[in-house]
Amino acid sequence: MIIAEAGQSWLIFWGHFHPMLVHLPIGMFFIAGILHFFSKQASDIPEIIIRILIWTTAFSILSATMGWGLAQSGEYDSDALQIHQWLGIFTCVLAAGLTFAMRAGLARRPTNLLFIISLSFLTITGHYGGNLTHGSDYLTASLPASARSMLGMKEVEVENNVVEKIANLPEAIVYTQLVKPVLTQKCTSCHNDQKQKGKLRLDTPEFILRGGEDGPILVAGKPLDSELIKRLLLDASDEHHMPPKGKTALTDNEIALLHWWVQHGADFTKKVAQLPVDDKIKPVLASYANGETSSESPVFKKSVDAPNESDLARIRTHGILANPIAKDHALIEVNAINAPQVTSKELADLRAIQAQIIRLKLGNTRMSGDFLKEIGAMSLLILLDLNHTKIADSDLDNLKNLAYLESLNLVGTPIGDRGLAHLANIKSLKRVYLWQTRVTEKGVSQLQKMRPDLAIQSGFKGRWPLEVDSTKLTLAK
Repeated sequence: MIIAEAGQSWLIFWGHFHPMLVHLPIGMFFIAGILHFFSKQASDIPEIIIRILIWTTAFSILSATMGWGLAQSGEYDSDALQIHQWLGIFTCVLAAGLTFAMRAGLARRPTNLLFIISLSFLTITGHYGGNLTHGSDYLTASLPASARSMLGMKEVEVENNVVEKIANLPEAIVYTQLVKPVLTQKCTSCHNDQKQKGKLRLDTPEFILRGGEDGPILVAGKPLDSELIKRLLLDASDEHHMPPKGKTALTDNEIALLHWWVQHGADFTKKVAQLPVDDKIKPVLASYANGETSSESPVFKKSVDAPNESDLARIRTHGILANPIAKDHALIEVNAINAPQVTSKELADLRAIQAQIIRLKLGNTRMSGDFLKEIGAMSLLILLDLNHTKIADSDLDNLKNLAYLESLNLVGTPIGDRGLAHLANIKSLKRVYLWQTRVTEKGVSQLQKMRPDLAIQSGFKGRWPLEVDSTKLTLAK
């Protein structure tokens, strides 16, 4: 039994290399097609094409084998998977047949037809593979609204932090009108009917209750024992954190909403009026009653000039993402997730849009502590992520004048107890993350006394996920 399980694990492990390897035979196949159709019957071209097709066939078979291994994980819709799988196998057969036909000296016209058929099947196979990985709407998700309207397609929801106003909030079904929209926007892209990471679906109550490969994700009445809530509260750099790195994280209000729902039974039919309302959830529900932004920061009520597109373009040349937080919005989120080698020199270009930046994520970059002087001038900053950067305790003093800063991530930095004193001076700060730092329990305790309203998350005690120190998971009041 143990040997069988180990074999299954190895099979799935090698299967995860399928998305990486599969692009090689695809590119080779298209190169062979280009050489074939644009060659002028040069004597050496057919031999080159044959050699390319031989390697294409070999890598196609290897890739298909890895794809079969990946399919054993059970994370994908079986019907769509079957179509992709058989199309892939047929494409491998066509590649082998085309190689044999060209080596046998098949006439050009039937060879042309074989190439066209093969490349068509390859394109269709790739399309279904993309659907399995990214969702069936991946190609059309960013289609402009005007084009979607012309084609009769429904308008997609923009991923932002603005909640829709609910006219009669007390009568609203908590799951249907509050919880489900959060899961749909932030979770179901990886947990749906076509793709089930961890064998988990979050698109219907039935599958939410069923849970995933590790069992149920909800323990009614016990949010801190529920995997759904645990994963949301982990540090973003933790491999178990959900959503995974690179995906848009849930806001504090959204986490508070899910926490409240699970705490009071995780019922799929109850109305807001039927659940107890405490001081933590009141402002969250108020945002639905008023249709306000879920972050509730006064920053969102300010009038801000739109950033210059040329400034944004220059920033993006460094690999830094700099995008509006929502459609037709002037406020900007900056994320250096794709630019780990960026330094303070490149980041200096952010000075041009410092008046619009409200979220700044510079984790795992090579920025130096002196750049915090620049950050201190970003007057509307709400969220600052500096995880795994080389900043010193004294550098944090540059943040004292940030009037709207609510969340500060210092995970994996060399910050110690002396740096915590500077955090106490940031009056707007609501949450600070201090995992894997040099701070001591004594330092955390002193900061908590100075700022009892501050939610300090310094990590778990014990082993994940068996032992949880719930005192570190307290939601901001």
